[in-house]
Amino acid sequence: MEETKTFFHHNYPKGALKAVLTLLLVVLIVYISVGICNQIKIGRYIGQDVVSRNTITVSGTGELYAKPDLAITSFTVKTEAKTVETALADNTKKMNAVIEAMKSAGIEEKDLKTTSFNIYPRYEYRTDYSVELWPRPETRILVGYEVVQSLEVKMRDMAKIGEIIQAAADSGANQAGGLQFTFDDPNGLKSQAREEAIQKAKEKAELLAKQLGVRLSKITSFNEGGYYPSPMYYDSAVSVKGMGEEESDPQIETGENKITINVTITYEIN
Repeated sequence: MEETKTFFHHNYPKGALKAVLTLLLVVLIVYISVGICNQIKIGRYIGQDVVSRNTITVSGTGELYAKPDLAITSFTVKTEAKTVETALADNTKKMNAVIEAMKSAGIEEKDLKTTSFNIYPRYEYRTDYSVELWPRPETRILVGYEVVQSLEVKMRDMAKIGEIIQAAADSGANQAGGLQFTFDDPNGLKSQAREEAIQKAKEKAELLAKQLGVRLSKITSFNEGGYYPSPMYYDSAVSVKGMGEEESDPQIETGENKITINVTITYEIN
């Protein structure tokens, strides 16, 4: 008897097979993406301690007083004339004389700076009494020009401040304004104040740790602030005399400036 073999042949539509492969590809992409995201999250914490540490924060202040070594003031020359040419020529002549007087007094050229130069028209208002109206009309009339020029001067010899001010007045300066005292290089003084502030903060931290029964470990943060002295003003607008008058040089007292540094330090404790 002859054996009969039967073969079953399944014909799958091409569209269905393509859909299955696409679904498998999507699943694979999602699986890989989730794995990458998890690795990124883990990587964010590499080298970081996610456990909160116990800390204490202390502060300290350092202060010091020092005599300023730099004085700054401004000399102004004002001139008036009926024409701008005359007012300008007179102003230029007087300011040049002031500059030469400064150089003769030992002021270096780098310490001289023109800070303002202005020309203003001058008007007068005159009432016309010939008109019988009320209020009577006024007419603005140009009567001349005013030239104003200011020179900033840095003085490094504190003993010669009064002499320099008087020299400027004798040379034609009408005003001296904003005499101030400061430091040419305050960094060294700031460093001293900072050292004192840090030492006080450390001593406070050591005492606090002892009282709490803990040990200080590494510093986790440091912040600095403070008051760096603004220039101390002798007078905001010192009038200078000497134009034909005999008088002694102004006596100027520089006093002392104060520098303050504040620090805040955070220690990890065990």
